Amino acid sequence: MFYTHLVTSFIVSSITIVVILLFRRLFPKQLSAKWQYNLWFLLLIALTLPLIPKHLLQFENHILFNINQSNRVGETTISTTEGSTLSNVNWMQDFTVSVNHLNLKFLNVGLTSIWIAGMVVTAVLYLHAWFNLKKIKKTTTVLNNKDILHLFERCKHRLNISKPLIVGESPLVKSPMTFGLFKTYVVLPVHLDERMSIKDIKYIFMHELHHYKNKDIATNYLMIIYQILYWFNPLVWIAFKRMRIDREIACDMAVLKSLDEHYHADYGNTIINFADQASHSKGFAWANQFNGPKEQMKKRIEKIASFTIESKWMRLKSISIFTLMGVFVASQVPFVSAMATNNDRYDFNNERTLYEDLSDYFIGYDGSFVLYDMKAGQYSIYNKDKSTLRVSPNSTYKIYSALIGLESDVITSDNSTMTWNGTKYPYESWNTDQNLSTAMSNSVTWYFQELDQRIPRETIQAYLEQMGYGNYELSGGLDYWMESSLKISPVEQVKLLSEFYTNQFEFKDKNIQTVKDSLTLEVNRGSKLSGKTGTGNVNGKNINGWFIGFVETKDNTYFFATNIQNEDNSYGSKAAEITLSILRDKGIY
Repeated sequence: MFYTHLVTSFIVSSITIVVILLFRRLFPKQLSAKWQYNLWFLLLIALTLPLIPKHLLQFENHILFNINQSNRVGETTISTTEGSTLSNVNWMQDFTVSVNHLNLKFLNVGLTSIWIAGMVVTAVLYLHAWFNLKKIKKTTTVLNNKDILHLFERCKHRLNISKPLIVGESPLVKSPMTFGLFKTYVVLPVHLDERMSIKDIKYIFMHELHHYKNKDIATNYLMIIYQILYWFNPLVWIAFKRMRIDREIACDMAVLKSLDEHYHADYGNTIINFADQASHSKGFAWANQFNGPKEQMKKRIEKIASFTIESKWMRLKSISIFTLMGVFVASQVPFVSAMATNNDRYDFNNERTLYEDLSDYFIGYDGSFVLYDMKAGQYSIYNKDKSTLRVSPNSTYKIYSALIGLESDVITSDNSTMTWNGTKYPYESWNTDQNLSTAMSNSVTWYFQELDQRIPRETIQAYLEQMGYGNYELSGGLDYWMESSLKISPVEQVKLLSEFYTNQFEFKDKNIQTVKDSLTLEVNRGSKLSGKTGTGNVNGKNINGWFIGFVETKDNTYFFATNIQNEDNSYGSKAAEITLSILRDKGIY
């Protein structure tokens, strides 16, 4: 969901900024001005990570993050579900409980709207700044002073810049500035040659040309794009403000490095004199300006006054710290991957898979059907996308809850009875003592809740991981399997059933058979149908219907899973009706 993506972006950007600022504070003497500026490029990489498509950030199960997006509130309540039935057999009835969830759809829409509105406002502000540059371009005239033009060319040659640049003056600028990604302008205030010496103008040109050489114009564009995308994070605005200051300081240091030591003071005086004569122009975010705010100018002068040539040892320390920070940024990729994928989809890749169109069976529903022919070793799937999407298992989970209970010796095949606690439920069959067989056939939720409570949560977690049950996420409280944290896809349901049937889990054969017996629904013309329905009811609405199981014929076994979803008519019994129609038409049952 969008708010998860927003939280991921906020966390990654904020942590990276805090760590960069911490590095700068811890290693002020080990980082040269150039490398202090370079650290901010790692921030640009970190800001990019949440924007990368999630399929490019697959780190399967390297790191697990517990993310419960159901945001359950209130108590679990019981509601009666009236579903359609094919016959009067008990297993076709719908037994379900309703869970109350906060409606996150409106939250998602609201946050998306706010984010887009913030981007629009921020983009309008930067668009206004871009129009200001357009005005400057229109009012820029070519310099008439040939000496200054020759000086500009000599400065270009000194920095090995061969590309033609436009140098001119405009009455709309108060400070020399460089802008233009494809057609670059170096624009001076009008009559600058009358107010400053040729030597001062030379220093200004050297500074502006270093901006061009260092690709600072392109960096400006990136910063603006990220500020539009991350407008909601004040730390990003603070970071980019610091980045702009560091960029000017790095540019100053580059100029000083190219000058003889005797001229360092002259360069500093040029900046001071210009700061006294001209004010900083605001609203030109797309341009690099020679002059700047007082805070920036003060730091630049301080750095110029303490300038020393970067030694090899200093460069080595700077590169080491930069590399360490780079490793930290890279270490966030698994986190971003886990947050982006949110473990909500199963990675299914089987060469022996037939995708077919069964949409006529699913009219009015968004659903999927998966069939596995054990003899042929082939899958048949309707709706490829939905077949791998993980959703709540609801009562279909009771198959494995029973199995875990048996393997944990909480119940046995000979003694599985639990005493009814006296709570009145709307289903009369629930209001009595239950054993595994009756609890499974009547889908008695309180029985399996009690079973869960008698098993340590870490034991359940271990069994689910051993079996590979969906996302094996148990953070949703007592009812983690009812429209909460635990999720599984139709493909996984079928794969798990086949492994259960053949006991790939290496559990006790007696326990496997006990659960199989509890799943038997009916026998028809020599074929046995076994399975379990499930209905997901949220806030009184049936949004999720399951029917999973297997058909044993004389010479083969077929495993199936049907999942249906819509706003308020998705019953387990309806999923069973659809399944039986498909199996009948395929000649399986």
